This record gives sequence, C-alpha cells and structure tokens, in this order.
Amino acid sequence: MEIEFLGHAGFLVSEKEHSLVFDPFLSGNPLAMRKPEEIKPRYIFVSHAHPDHLGDTVLIGKKANSVVYTTFELAEQLGKEGLDVRPGHLGGKQLTDFGSVKLFLAFHGSGIPGGHACGFVVDVCGKKIYFAGDTALFQDMNQLSKEQIDVALLPIGDLFTMGPEDALEAVKLIKPKYVIPMHFNTLPLIKQDPFQFQRMVESETETKVIVLDPGKTFTL
Repeated sequence: MEIEFLGHAGFLVSEKEHSLVFDPFLSGNPLAMRKPEEIKPRYIFVSHAHPDHLGDTVLIGKKANSVVYTTFELAEQLGKEGLDVRPGHLGGKQLTDFGSVKLFLAFHGSGIPGGHACGFVVDVCGKKIYFAGDTALFQDMNQLSKEQIDVALLPIGDLFTMGPEDALEAVKLIKPKYVIPMHFNTLPLIKQDPFQFQRMVESETETKVIVLDPGKTFTL
C-alpha cells in the first residue's frame, strides 16, 4: 500500500487496483504539489463540507467517475452535483469491493445545516486506515484500539482541531502501528513542528510517526 500526502488533510491511497482519496483540497492549497486534474481516484472520502476538506471533490469526482463516501446530508448535496454517492452515517459500515468503510465520530462542524462531520475507518485489502478528519480529542477514540489500526491519519494543527498534545493522547487511545500527522502548516494559524510531535509520540508509545512533506509517499 502506498499513501501519498497531498497536503493539509488530503491523502491518496493506492493498493493493488484500488485508488482512494481523502479530503482532496488541492485548488487554493498553498502546499499542494498536485493539481486536481492529476488525481483520478476510484473512490473519494469526504469528512465534512468545509472548503479545505470538500475541496475539489466535485471536479475530481466528475472527471474520474469516482464513488464518493460521506455522511447522508453531504451525500445529498453532492448527488445533486451529479456525483455517484454512497451515503452513510456515524457508526455505519458498508462493504465495498476493496474491503469496507465505517463512518466514525468526529467532533467538529459539518459545514452544512443539520449535518455531521465524520472520520473513516477504511479496510483496504486487509489493511486498516483511520482517517480522523477534523476533530477534537474524545474518549471514545479508545474504541478504535479494537480495530487494530495500521495507519492513523491525525490532525495536529490546533485551533480548529486537536493540537500535538491532544493528538498524542489520541494515539494512546487508538494504539495504531503508524501515525501520519496532517492539518498543519497550511496557514500560519496552524503552524506546528511535526518532528516535535514525532518525538513525543515515539517516547511515550510504541507507535511510529511518519512525517511526510506534500507529494511524498509512505509504503506500508
């Protein structure tokens, strides 16, 4: 499995014939190394409707004929844009041709009236990714330890999400094999040192931290 960091909270995951993108914010992202036209995923996962997460979903989804997984309210909105949507909701699990996707809690605004933000637990050919989206720390993250997460994608930027200290506590609750920090340094307001986060996590847990620059890839 290859996990490419697209910048901010965007990731491109490739495993065998499957390609998945999380929160593809490329246009207007000062750190993005790719253009939307270069991304052709079979599946798109959208955690909520804030512009820095919904991003280029409509453009990419239409060009690539992608299947979009998100919450019910946002799926309704994206369906009206002509996208192929698979709506779900918090706690719900769907089987897919690559494995499965389960929508998990995220404590954050949804960006649309009556909606919810979410994270995703995605099983891709037997490897599990937890994409936290934008979220605060919350105790129920300890339920994820039962999922045996291979890679957790966690925000560390603070202000709008968890900061490094709370993200460390999240790692202790989730117990993933690896964690990749995200949602930092895109703007001065969320400037963080990911290597300080790495030192904190690796000194207090058994989890390995993978710090990726936009455009760089981690192979699992």
